Amino acid sequence: MALAFCGNENNSAAYNVDNGVLNNGCFVDALNVVPHVFLLFITFPILFIALLFYWTLAFITKTIKFVKFCDNNIGFSQLRFCLTGLLVILYGMLLAVEINVIRVRRYVFFKNPKEVKPPEDLQDLGVRFLQPFVNLLSKGTYWWMNTFIKTAHKKPIDMKTIGKLPIAMRALTNYVRLNEAFEAQKNKRSQYPQGSKSIWRALCSAFGKPLILSSTFRILADLLGFAGPLCIFGIVHHVGNRNRPSHSQINVLGVFFISSEEFLSNAYVLAVLLFFALLLQRTFLQASYYVAIETGINLRGAIQTKIYNKIMQLSTSNMSMGEMTAGQICNLVAIDTNQLMWFFFLCPNLWAMPVQIIVGVLLLYYLLGISALIGAVVIIVLAPVQYFVATKLSQAQRSTLEYSNERLKKTNEMLRGIKLLKLYAWEHIFHSSVEETRLKEMTSLKAFALYTSISIFMNAAIPIAAVLTTFVVHAHLTKDDDFSPQVAFASLSLFHILVTPLFLLSSVVRSTVKALVSVQKLSEFLASEEIGEEHDKCSEQRNAGNHSKYQAVPLKVVNRKRPAREDWNNYSSCMRRPVNITEGDDFCVKITNGFFTWTPEGAPALSNIDIQIPQGQLTMIVGQVGCGKSSLLLATLGEMQKISGNIFWNSSIPDSETGEDVSPEKETAVDVEFRRRGSVAYASQKPWLLNATVEENITFESPFNKQRYKAVIDACSLQPDIDILPHGDQTQIGERGINLSGGQRQRISVARALYQQTSVVFLDDPFSALDIHLSDHLMQEGILKMLREDKRTIILVTHKLQYLPHADWIIAMKDGTIQREGTLKDIQKSETELFEHWKTLMNRQDQDLEKETIIERKTVLERKNHRRTTCSREALLNDDEEDEEEITESDDEDNLSSVLHQRAKMPWRACGKYLSSAGILLLPLLVFSQLLKHTVMVAIDYCLAKWTSAAISAMITEKQKNCTACQNFDHAYYSKVFSILCCIGIILCLVTSIAVEWTGLKVAKKLHSALLNKIILAPMRFFETTPLGSILNRFSADCNTIDQHIPATLECLSRSTLLCVSALAVISYVTPMFLVALVPLAIICYFIQKYFRVASRDLQQLDDSTQLPLLSHFSETVEGLTTIRAFRYEARFRQKLLEYTDSNNIASLFLTAANRWLEVRMEYIGACVVLIAAVTSITNYWKDPLSSGLVGLGLTYALMVSNYLNWMVRNLADMEIQLGAVKRINGLLKTEAEKYEGLLSPSQIPQNWPDRGEIQIQNLSVRYDSNLKPVLKHVNAHLSPGQKIGICGRTGSGKSSFSLAFFRMVDTFEGRIIIDGIDIAKLPLQTLRSRLSIILQDPILFSGTIRFNLDPEKKCTDSVLWEALEIAQLKHVVKALPGGLDAIVTEGGENFSQGQRQLFCLARAFVRKTSIFIMDEATASIDMATENILQKVVMTAFADRTVVTIAHRVHTILNADLVIVMKRGVILEYDKPEVLLEQEDSVFASFVQADK
Repeated sequence: MALAFCGNENNSAAYNVDNGVLNNGCFVDALNVVPHVFLLFITFPILFIALLFYWTLAFITKTIKFVKFCDNNIGFSQLRFCLTGLLVILYGMLLAVEINVIRVRRYVFFKNPKEVKPPEDLQDLGVRFLQPFVNLLSKGTYWWMNTFIKTAHKKPIDMKTIGKLPIAMRALTNYVRLNEAFEAQKNKRSQYPQGSKSIWRALCSAFGKPLILSSTFRILADLLGFAGPLCIFGIVHHVGNRNRPSHSQINVLGVFFISSEEFLSNAYVLAVLLFFALLLQRTFLQASYYVAIETGINLRGAIQTKIYNKIMQLSTSNMSMGEMTAGQICNLVAIDTNQLMWFFFLCPNLWAMPVQIIVGVLLLYYLLGISALIGAVVIIVLAPVQYFVATKLSQAQRSTLEYSNERLKKTNEMLRGIKLLKLYAWEHIFHSSVEETRLKEMTSLKAFALYTSISIFMNAAIPIAAVLTTFVVHAHLTKDDDFSPQVAFASLSLFHILVTPLFLLSSVVRSTVKALVSVQKLSEFLASEEIGEEHDKCSEQRNAGNHSKYQAVPLKVVNRKRPAREDWNNYSSCMRRPVNITEGDDFCVKITNGFFTWTPEGAPALSNIDIQIPQGQLTMIVGQVGCGKSSLLLATLGEMQKISGNIFWNSSIPDSETGEDVSPEKETAVDVEFRRRGSVAYASQKPWLLNATVEENITFESPFNKQRYKAVIDACSLQPDIDILPHGDQTQIGERGINLSGGQRQRISVARALYQQTSVVFLDDPFSALDIHLSDHLMQEGILKMLREDKRTIILVTHKLQYLPHADWIIAMKDGTIQREGTLKDIQKSETELFEHWKTLMNRQDQDLEKETIIERKTVLERKNHRRTTCSREALLNDDEEDEEEITESDDEDNLSSVLHQRAKMPWRACGKYLSSAGILLLPLLVFSQLLKHTVMVAIDYCLAKWTSAAISAMITEKQKNCTACQNFDHAYYSKVFSILCCIGIILCLVTSIAVEWTGLKVAKKLHSALLNKIILAPMRFFETTPLGSILNRFSADCNTIDQHIPATLECLSRSTLLCVSALAVISYVTPMFLVALVPLAIICYFIQKYFRVASRDLQQLDDSTQLPLLSHFSETVEGLTTIRAFRYEARFRQKLLEYTDSNNIASLFLTAANRWLEVRMEYIGACVVLIAAVTSITNYWKDPLSSGLVGLGLTYALMVSNYLNWMVRNLADMEIQLGAVKRINGLLKTEAEKYEGLLSPSQIPQNWPDRGEIQIQNLSVRYDSNLKPVLKHVNAHLSPGQKIGICGRTGSGKSSFSLAFFRMVDTFEGRIIIDGIDIAKLPLQTLRSRLSIILQDPILFSGTIRFNLDPEKKCTDSVLWEALEIAQLKHVVKALPGGLDAIVTEGGENFSQGQRQLFCLARAFVRKTSIFIMDEATASIDMATENILQKVVMTAFADRTVVTIAHRVHTILNADLVIVMKRGVILEYDKPEVLLEQEDSVFASFVQADK
């Protein structure tokens, strides 16, 4: 047989290649296409000048040849005509490109050629994401990623490895684009500019063009996807049709022309065409995915920046009134922006799916006729059911999310208040509360799992049902020759293609619904109230007059802070002259006739405010708890809603930071120096810290000045605290300062205000969490020396009335109004009663003498204070940090570097833990059902192959025998078997989908329950050494992964793996020769997945780890909004946001590129599998004739390999990451619980124990952990029933440890405590802690009602609760609230002041009415007047109870029966207070003197 390039064997002399391939014109023409296509892609657009002549000549010669063909009436039906036409187009394109390059670059014919520079991004060596800059071939195959993937295998990927984002993809670039689109929408629609429709239009305007490109790629890919079924039809037809008719050939110009039809009827040609069609289809598909995801990531960055800018302008009342919580805003950022991103990714499917379905149905109709429409009807009828399931699934997911958020809120509160819960023995209440919510969540998860399993079942079962009905109907309705293998398997492939849009339908519907909801939430957020609108109006009115030198500064944007920026020329001149508060020019800020409220509809919180703050002096604001002191500061900063009145800041010319011009010729060196002090240094009552180092928190973005830094550290007495931190001032402060005490957080917050070079400093109750020595030192060294001597304007809110003599100006407040304003002497003269009241509270006789005494004694006391470093405290904190480091390092999610180094292998142990949690019944069912299902699936297709082969064989036999009277082929037997197998397959689809989801549910329930039980019973030491964020992540992200993601990934992984295995088995069965080619392909696959898994894991973790700082930055900003705006650091924080967003986006883009890199390679390997399977099948046919049905079966399964190979690797990588959640939870399950059991049974403990309150402490030594030094050493004491005992001592002396020992919260390793004759070590923990009462220093309130906060056990009557509130001075406050005892308390008690929260905690302790009552520095946040009342109440209402008071202010324990002075864990003094005061060298006496 002569070797032929194209055509058939008959009459192929003109095309044989026996005399050399170059004599075969058809071959040469076809060969020319390859290098030209390659040349176009690889060198585009930079071509050599010499090629201009080649392209010109080639174009001319081919055009002449093409014209000749046309003259001889040779058309598209001839192959040579098509090839020549293709070459004419190709040469024309190359010639056009060349001419354009010469024109643009000005080559050859121009005198001044244009210099070629690389893009700006590539000039920056930091940009390593090269997708936008590489040539088309590298773009399509992600070839540039090869080096990156290889490098990732050698060393961990970090931010340095992935570099910076290209400029066009940066958040700022995309934000500007989005903002322009928003502005355009505003101009079009002046009314309701922020509505949902308007946002959608803006998004489409800004990011619509790339989506059109993505959709085009997607439609091209989908159309190319139909080449598979058509080529299968041709190949199977070729191998089945042994007697082919010969085609007549045309001889024109001395050459025989082969027809295009004959060329395309060759099986080998079809195999090669199928291979190239698959390559192109996969390339277009991945290009579509990439463009859509890149657009989504750009969109997410832009929206996050838009949200952040809105946060910066958000009204404070939105936060404080609970209308908008930090959690809601974080959800908007973390969830809703991602929903929009994924919607944009799935968006091209909205246009591609209808095209795919219509073309698929038309081709089925062409192949099968009317029976195809019956199959299509099955799909169409079941589509609404799928839509219904998708809608229900979306509802179930929303419901699950709501319960999940509620559970997390309760878990968060439980963990934040865990110390209180343990001390009050309330663990079971909160455990039940969380479990109750989890039960609701599990009910919702069951619905979610049910609908997910139905959705999976339908996606698998619909094609089977459609194929069953179609083929059974087709076999009985049509002639035998129409029921051939080529028709059957081409149709089967088409049905497999139609699964994709059906599978995506539910995802697209869900995503669309979520995106609509997200845009609605975004619209509401962007329309929420902004701050400073009144100031804007006010400034415009003032500017109109322009008579006052101290006018409000005009605002360029809606922002309240511009007025706070002072003019430094004017200010410096004010500073240089003597201060005289009667002069109008010497105020810093003045409020006239001010009425302020938190909500526009609400009653004024501040009324009739007429004050002026003197320039360069110390102003103190005093008053009882809840009278509006903090509100006055916030109103001055413009944070409250202004009803009426004006705020004037002493500023005549705005400085450069406000955005206004300052003429350079008027500037002096002094001006430049003071202009930096334009912001207000503000220390809020609730300390706000960044998740950064101690040093960064203090310097707060200001330049580092070593001398000033040391002075501030000294003034705030922070050096001893810094010394005991593991890395000194470079120690990282956890989220919300979690690893610091309340006092340390407060002092760092104040240190930040002291360090700033601002002319105005606002301090809101900076002494509340400090003991008397630290307070005095801060007052003397910090406020008086550093600030007042520097002539800075200080406004100090305080309850410490003993500091009033230091004030230059005093503002006394009462019930939201100004009671009195003036100097202390003015108030002494005009308000004698108020002055005497203050004097009583201060316990002062001679103010001036006492003032001197304080200064003298401070030197001695503070010298001691600085030398003090408690060994046990140091060891405790050091160990805290070491343990914290160990835990974080072993924690996969919370420490990035450890994750990157644990890269070698799959977490098989975690996989075993997950599967074993399912139980002995579910696991075998899961495995067996999956194997059985895929066996039945193969059996269905094999049965179809046998059926069609038998039908076609019967038809051929009949024709050969020419037997017209023979009976037709009986389809009944095959149709019955086929129907039974299909029904079994459908049932097994349902069983497997339910088994996977049921397994997931059981594991989720078991692991969460075990985790909650372990955590709530863990010792307090565990919570002190493990970051709260780390524990919370286990309950949030990890539980969510186990609840929703692992079951879906497990199902997808098992399905894709078993499909690939079964497909390869079928191909190998059909053509054993395939096994030879499979070995190298398998080796290539192994190495690709090995390299990809490592890179994917690193990039996934990097994506997650860069998201955490971004979300943390949002929550930090929301919590510290007031401080940021006071400092006017919005621009700096916006810049930080852009950096965090870009870091997250570059990680996401690299992850996307890595996924595309894998999929392109795996799908190219899949295309190779198809080519090898096709060629071996055709070749095998010539040697050993096969059943054409089996050839069709093999090719159909080869196409499936191409689809599922990359999914197998992707799901394997996803499963590896997701099992990390199981591994981390498993790590926490090893935590040892506290010993709750006691030696005494309930019957041995008296019902009313302790009834007297006698406490005997015998040789007590305690420590925080067995490997730490003791914090109490050999303590002995006897407290009689009903005694009032005061305990005092410096910070770290062991006072709090003493109180914790009563509750067995610390390790008692020696000695014992006997209460009313029972050794507390023998009691069950629950009993012991429920019979005592304690009030902690940090007030903790839970969200819910006031009733729940006072009595969560629901044991007390209303009268008891009202009595407790009356004792705590809160009855009038609660009565004024809507609902009274059932009034709502927001998260953390944010709707009450710090002092009121402390009073609620007192009331809570009073409700318990135990005979022993411990107060641990419980009045730190309460003004002195309220505190004195409380002290009297405690002494009278609890006259018969034993009260142990750990004193924050020593004067509060002067009336105690007994005083214990502690130092370094031992009792230094132990006697009645009057006895100790009489002793000259008494430490207690020195404390009392210092407290005056």
